[in-house]
Amino acid sequence: MIIFAQNKVRMSDSYHKKESKVIFASSCIETAAKRLKISTTEMYLRMKAIGFVENFIFKCYDALHTQSREHVTEDVVNAFLIWEEKLGTKK
Repeated sequence: MIIFAQNKVRMSDSYHKKESKVIFASSCIETAAKRLKISTTEMYLRMKAIGFVENFIFKCYDALHTQSREHVTEDVVNAFLIWEEKLGTKK
């Protein structure tokens, strides 16, 4: 019974961390789109095309989410533009 309760807590913690990452990524997409003066849909599609959300925002979540909104936006936009250029998908 105790193991079940511990697993339930772990599952719950894991779920909340994943939910927090998704909310954070959504915020990054929105602020990056505003900075680049494009729609959030276009920003999301461009990020999706290069795997940016999964391979940058999610992977760097622990470091990124501790920074100011301005600093995160700057880091995300700069990294995104570099990734797009390197992968040949830059518009």
